[in-house]
Amino acid sequence: MKVAIFASGTGSNFEAIADHAGLKSAGLEIVQLVCDQPSAPVIVKAQDREIPVTVLRPKQFASRQVYEQAIVDQLAPLAVDYILLAGYMRIITPVLLKAYPQRIINIHPALLPAFPGIHSIEEAYQAQVTETGVTIHYIDEGVDSGPIIAQAVVPLRAGESLVALETRIHATEHQLYPEVIQTLIKSNSKEHSSR
Repeated sequence: MKVAIFASGTGSNFEAIADHAGLKSAGLEIVQLVCDQPSAPVIVKAQDREIPVTVLRPKQFASRQVYEQAIVDQLAPLAVDYILLAGYMRIITPVLLKAYPQRIINIHPALLPAFPGIHSIEEAYQAQVTETGVTIHYIDEGVDSGPIIAQAVVPLRAGESLVALETRIHATEHQLYPEVIQTLIKSNSKEHSSR
């Protein structure tokens, strides 16, 4: 199964996917990293693993739609089965959604629909909820509102620091995302074999 991974930052989820031996042996092929930040550490991580990198800065394009069309054009010859968002800090527009319907997947550090948006771990911590967690979902035109694929609960511990909670949530992300990808690989291979 061929995937492109989109990331904007350090790339810890990218690393968890790229280095997962079970995914490699199951047939996962990361054919492209797409990054919108030229200085993002994830770029070096991809280069170290000999994964092709495309860096496109949105400000260099007339609009978000033109930016995403450039991404679609870049990915078209690669026959990508899925796009995996791994800390990609941009809202996806209909340009990519139409090119990859129900094939763009995001990971979010909260139990959606609770705490959507970019400060979800901190918001859950401040709200002192009893549990938060991780959600993997398909992307739609809303913010963190697409159909949910999988969730994992992370209970808040009494007296725990925000940093400790973040660490546990990230560890859960690094476990759940590969599990979901493994399931996608199985269903994708069945789909291809039935054609």
